[in-house]
Parts: sequence; C-alpha cells; structure tokens
Amino acid sequence: MKKNRQAAILELVEKYDIDTQEGMLAHLKEEGFTVTQATVSRDIRELKLVKESGKDGKVRYALTAKRDVTSPKFNSALTESIIRVDYAGNLIVVKTYPGLANAVATCIDSVRLPEIIGCVAGDDAILVVVKTEADAAAISESFRTMIRTI
Repeated sequence: MKKNRQAAILELVEKYDIDTQEGMLAHLKEEGFTVTQATVSRDIRELKLVKESGKDGKVRYALTAKRDVTSPKFNSALTESIIRVDYAGNLIVVKTYPGLANAVATCIDSVRLPEIIGCVAGDDAILVVVKTEADAAAISESFRTMIRTI
C-alpha cells in the first residue's frame, strides 16, 4: 500500500502544481487513497520532495533536482514494483507490475543521470534509452542490485 501511495505521489507532483499537504490529500483521495495528513507528511519527507517555484511563480511540491539511484528512500518506494530488467544495445527494458510503470519511469527520470536520454512508459513496461551499450549494462546492473537488496 505504501509503495503504491508513494508512487502515486510522485506521479501527482509531476502532473499537478500541488502546494499544500491538504492539496496532496485531495489528489490522493481522487486516486483512491484514504490517508491522514501525518501519513502524507511522512511520505513527502521520505520521498525528499521539496517546494519550488512553479511556472506561474506559485510554490509547489517537486522532486529534488538530483536523486541518488541507490538511496533507500528511492528503493523502498519503487523498486519493489520492478519485476525484471534487461538490455539490448543502448536500450533497457524494465518490467513492472501492471499500472506501476509510469511511476517507476518518473522516478528514473528524476534521478537525472547524464547517461539516460529518456524513458517511455506503458502500463507494465518501461523503455529506457541510454547513450551507449556500456551505460545500458551498468545501469541495468544497478537496477538489478537495487531489486535484490530490497
């Protein structure tokens, strides 16, 4: 439940300009999560969300500029959603449980690794495009290590 809720929070801060915990509660309720303000506060802290100025100058929650791909907070929120990782050439395929690929892809994008060109997510799979085959091998192994350590 927690990992799904935190994945939903990551998606919500990418889609909407949410400026308060109450606003986050309202969006989570629309997504089918019934939680308390204290739970949302903990999730925000664990996900290391920050407040930043949005396009219109209003303050909103956002992902930190750079996340550590080996961070326990990153791992616990989303790597349990990953089933399998493999690569071919400079392409990585990350298989997830149904409905979770978008949240995992958002998290991968938030790490902002210079080797990653971008991600495309479906319902249960993510295509990660990286610069070289060596990058694909290294990043795939990092993902596999995270899956094994959780």
